[in-house]
Amino acid sequence: MVCAIGFLGGCATILSGSTQKINVSTPDGKKYTADIDGHKYNVPAVIDLTREDKDKFLTLDECPDQKILLHKEVNPVFWVNILSGGVFGSTTDYASHDMWKYEPENVSVKCPSPSPSQ
Repeated sequence: MVCAIGFLGGCATILSGSTQKINVSTPDGKKYTADIDGHKYNVPAVIDLTREDKDKFLTLDECPDQKILLHKEVNPVFWVNILSGGVFGSTTDYASHDMWKYEPENVSVKCPSPSPSQ
C-alpha cells in the first residue's frame, strides 16, 4: 500500500505541498495591508499562497495603483516525475495544481511618498 501511494503521488505534491511561502518585506519597516486574489494580509509577513494555474498580483490597500506580479512557473520538482517515468505522479501534480510555483519568492513593497504640495 505504501509503495502504491508513493508511485501514484506526485513529486511536487509530496515534496512541495499545495501552498508556497512568499516573503513580503518592507524596506522601511512600515506596515501595509496587502491583497492577493481578494485575500488580505498584514505585511511585512511570510504569506502562504495556494498554488494555482494562474499568475497572481499583490497590491497594497495604501497604494492600489502599484501591482506586483507573482508569476507562475513550473516547479522544477515536477520534472522529476517526467524524467523518472512517473506518468501517474505528474498527472497528480498537474490535476492538483501543485506543479506550479510563484516567482519572486521574496518581495519588497513600499508605497511612494506623497509629493509635497506646491
